[in-house]
Amino acid sequence: MPARNPVSDTPILSSAHLADGDWAGLSEMEFGLIVARHAFDRWIVRCMAAAGVPDLAVTDVLVLHHVHHRGRPKKLADICFTLNYEDAHVVSYALRKLAGLALVRSEKVGKEAFWSTTKAGRDTVERYRKVRDRCLLGGAADGLGAPADPASARANLTELAGTLRALSGLYDQAARAAASL
Repeated sequence: MPARNPVSDTPILSSAHLADGDWAGLSEMEFGLIVARHAFDRWIVRCMAAAGVPDLAVTDVLVLHHVHHRGRPKKLADICFTLNYEDAHVVSYALRKLAGLALVRSEKVGKEAFWSTTKAGRDTVERYRKVRDRCLLGGAADGLGAPADPASARANLTELAGTLRALSGLYDQAARAAASL
Protein backbone atom coordinates (compact mmCIF):
# COMPACT_ATOMS: atom_id res chain seq x y z
CA MET A 1 0.00 0.00 0.00
CA PRO A 2 1.55 3.35 -1.03
CA ALA A 3 2.20 5.91 1.66
CA ARG A 4 -0.44 8.61 1.87
CA ASN A 5 0.63 12.23 1.54
CA PRO A 6 -1.42 13.94 4.28
CA VAL A 7 -0.94 17.39 2.77
CA SER A 8 -1.97 16.77 -0.83
CA ASP A 9 -4.47 13.93 -0.27
CA THR A 10 -6.47 15.48 2.56
CA PRO A 11 -9.42 17.51 1.31
CA ILE A 12 -9.90 20.98 2.77
CA LEU A 13 -13.40 21.07 4.21
CA SER A 14 -15.35 21.74 7.37
CA SER A 15 -17.55 18.63 7.53
CA ALA A 16 -15.69 15.40 6.84
CA HIS A 17 -18.85 13.43 7.59
CA LEU A 18 -20.41 14.99 4.45
CA ALA A 19 -17.40 14.15 2.28
CA ASP A 20 -17.87 10.39 2.13
CA GLY A 21 -18.64 8.77 -1.19
CA ASP A 22 -18.39 9.71 -4.83
CA TRP A 23 -19.23 13.37 -4.36
CA ALA A 24 -16.59 14.27 -1.75
CA GLY A 25 -15.54 17.21 -3.92
CA LEU A 26 -18.93 18.80 -3.25
CA SER A 27 -17.96 19.23 0.41
CA GLU A 28 -14.70 20.88 -0.63
CA MET A 29 -16.61 23.26 -2.90
CA GLU A 30 -19.13 24.02 -0.13
CA PHE A 31 -16.33 24.85 2.28
CA GLY A 32 -14.87 27.15 -0.36
CA LEU A 33 -18.27 28.86 -0.67
CA ILE A 34 -18.51 29.25 3.11
CA VAL A 35 -15.14 30.91 3.53
CA ALA A 36 -15.53 32.98 0.34
CA ARG A 37 -18.93 34.23 1.46
CA HIS A 38 -17.66 35.30 4.86
CA ALA A 39 -14.59 36.94 3.33
CA PHE A 40 -16.81 38.76 0.82
CA ASP A 41 -19.18 39.90 3.58
CA ARG A 42 -16.25 41.20 5.65
CA TRP A 43 -14.78 42.91 2.57
CA ILE A 44 -17.90 44.82 1.51
CA VAL A 45 -18.56 46.07 5.05
CA ARG A 46 -14.95 47.27 5.42
CA CYS A 47 -14.92 48.74 1.93
CA MET A 48 -18.07 50.71 2.75
CA ALA A 49 -16.49 51.88 6.02
CA ALA A 50 -13.44 53.08 4.07
CA ALA A 51 -15.86 54.86 1.73
CA GLY A 52 -17.15 56.83 4.70
CA VAL A 53 -20.19 54.87 5.94
CA PRO A 54 -18.94 52.61 8.74
CA ASP A 55 -22.20 51.46 10.30
CA LEU A 56 -23.69 49.34 7.52
CA ALA A 57 -24.23 45.60 7.68
CA VAL A 58 -23.79 43.27 4.71
CA THR A 59 -27.46 43.44 3.70
CA ASP A 60 -27.41 47.23 3.88
CA VAL A 61 -24.43 47.42 1.50
CA LEU A 62 -25.96 44.95 -0.95
CA VAL A 63 -29.29 46.77 -0.91
CA LEU A 64 -27.66 50.17 -1.44
CA HIS A 65 -25.73 48.90 -4.46
CA HIS A 66 -28.79 47.24 -5.93
CA VAL A 67 -31.03 50.26 -5.44
CA HIS A 68 -28.37 52.27 -7.29
CA HIS A 69 -28.06 49.61 -10.04
CA ARG A 70 -28.76 51.04 -13.51
CA GLY A 71 -30.16 54.25 -11.99
CA ARG A 72 -33.75 52.97 -11.99
CA PRO A 73 -36.08 53.03 -8.96
CA LYS A 74 -36.92 49.60 -7.53
CA LYS A 75 -39.75 48.02 -5.57
CA LEU A 76 -39.08 46.08 -2.38
CA ALA A 77 -40.25 42.83 -3.98
CA ASP A 78 -37.88 43.29 -6.92
CA ILE A 79 -34.93 43.99 -4.61
CA CYS A 80 -35.72 40.85 -2.61
CA PHE A 81 -36.11 38.77 -5.76
CA THR A 82 -32.90 39.95 -7.39
CA LEU A 83 -30.78 39.58 -4.25
CA ASN A 84 -32.48 36.25 -3.41
CA TYR A 85 -33.74 37.35 0.02
CA GLU A 86 -36.71 35.34 1.26
CA ASP A 87 -37.51 37.64 4.16
CA ALA A 88 -38.73 41.01 2.89
CA HIS A 89 -38.57 42.36 6.46
CA VAL A 90 -34.77 42.14 6.38
CA VAL A 91 -34.57 44.16 3.17
CA SER A 92 -37.25 46.57 4.37
CA TYR A 93 -35.21 47.21 7.53
CA ALA A 94 -32.10 47.86 5.39
CA LEU A 95 -34.05 50.33 3.22
CA ARG A 96 -35.31 52.19 6.30
CA LYS A 97 -31.79 52.29 7.72
CA LEU A 98 -30.39 53.60 4.42
CA ALA A 99 -33.20 56.17 4.23
CA GLY A 100 -32.36 57.29 7.76
CA LEU A 101 -28.80 57.92 6.57
CA ALA A 102 -30.21 59.85 3.57
CA LEU A 103 -28.62 57.38 1.13
CA VAL A 104 -31.92 56.24 -0.42
CA ARG A 105 -35.43 57.64 -0.68
CA SER A 106 -38.79 56.21 -1.58
CA GLU A 107 -41.49 57.57 -3.81
CA LYS A 108 -45.06 56.29 -3.85
CA VAL A 109 -46.44 55.37 -7.25
CA GLY A 110 -49.98 54.16 -6.69
CA LYS A 111 -49.76 51.69 -3.81
CA GLU A 112 -46.11 50.81 -4.44
CA ALA A 113 -43.03 52.45 -2.97
CA PHE A 114 -40.13 52.78 -5.40
CA TRP A 115 -36.63 53.18 -3.96
CA SER A 116 -33.76 55.15 -5.49
CA THR A 117 -30.44 56.54 -4.32
CA THR A 118 -30.09 60.13 -3.22
CA LYS A 119 -27.14 62.30 -4.23
CA ALA A 120 -25.45 61.25 -0.97
CA GLY A 121 -26.16 57.60 -1.86
CA ARG A 122 -24.74 58.02 -5.36
CA ASP A 123 -21.65 59.74 -3.94
CA THR A 124 -21.22 56.93 -1.40
CA VAL A 125 -21.45 54.26 -4.12
CA GLU A 126 -18.83 56.14 -6.15
CA ARG A 127 -16.47 56.37 -3.16
CA TYR A 128 -17.00 52.63 -2.59
CA ARG A 129 -16.08 52.01 -6.21
CA LYS A 130 -12.84 53.97 -5.82
CA VAL A 131 -11.88 52.03 -2.67
CA ARG A 132 -12.74 48.78 -4.46
CA ASP A 133 -10.61 49.74 -7.44
CA ARG A 134 -7.69 50.64 -5.20
CA CYS A 135 -7.81 47.73 -2.74
CA LEU A 136 -9.31 44.80 -4.65
CA LEU A 137 -8.81 45.07 -8.37
CA GLY A 138 -5.05 45.33 -8.27
CA GLY A 139 -4.72 41.86 -6.78
CA ALA A 140 -7.67 40.23 -8.54
CA ALA A 141 -5.72 38.87 -11.51
CA ASP A 142 -2.89 37.57 -9.35
CA GLY A 143 -5.15 36.21 -6.61
CA LEU A 144 -7.35 34.32 -9.04
CA GLY A 145 -4.51 32.96 -11.12
CA ALA A 146 -6.02 34.79 -14.07
CA PRO A 147 -4.13 35.18 -17.31
CA ALA A 148 -2.16 38.38 -17.83
CA ASP A 149 -4.53 39.31 -20.66
CA PRO A 150 -7.36 41.41 -19.12
CA ALA A 151 -9.91 40.10 -21.65
CA SER A 152 -9.12 36.50 -20.68
CA ALA A 153 -9.30 37.38 -16.99
CA ARG A 154 -12.75 38.97 -17.50
CA ALA A 155 -13.89 35.91 -19.46
CA ASN A 156 -12.75 33.63 -16.62
CA LEU A 157 -14.66 35.71 -14.07
CA THR A 158 -17.77 35.70 -16.27
CA GLU A 159 -17.58 31.91 -16.52
CA LEU A 160 -17.15 31.61 -12.76
CA ALA A 161 -20.16 33.90 -12.21
CA GLY A 162 -22.27 31.65 -14.45
CA THR A 163 -21.18 28.61 -12.46
CA LEU A 164 -22.11 30.32 -9.19
CA ARG A 165 -25.55 31.27 -10.56
CA ALA A 166 -26.08 27.67 -11.67
CA LEU A 167 -25.11 26.47 -8.19
CA SER A 168 -27.57 28.91 -6.62
CA GLY A 169 -30.33 27.33 -8.71
CA LEU A 170 -29.24 23.85 -7.63
CA TYR A 171 -29.25 24.85 -3.95
CA ASP A 172 -32.60 26.68 -4.29
CA GLN A 173 -34.16 23.57 -5.80
CA ALA A 174 -32.64 21.38 -3.09
CA ALA A 175 -34.01 23.76 -0.43
CA ARG A 176 -37.53 23.43 -1.91
CA ALA A 177 -37.17 19.65 -1.95
CA ALA A 178 -35.97 19.61 1.67
CA ALA A 179 -38.88 21.86 2.71
CA SER A 180 -41.32 19.31 1.29
CA LEU A 181 -39.92 16.41 3.37
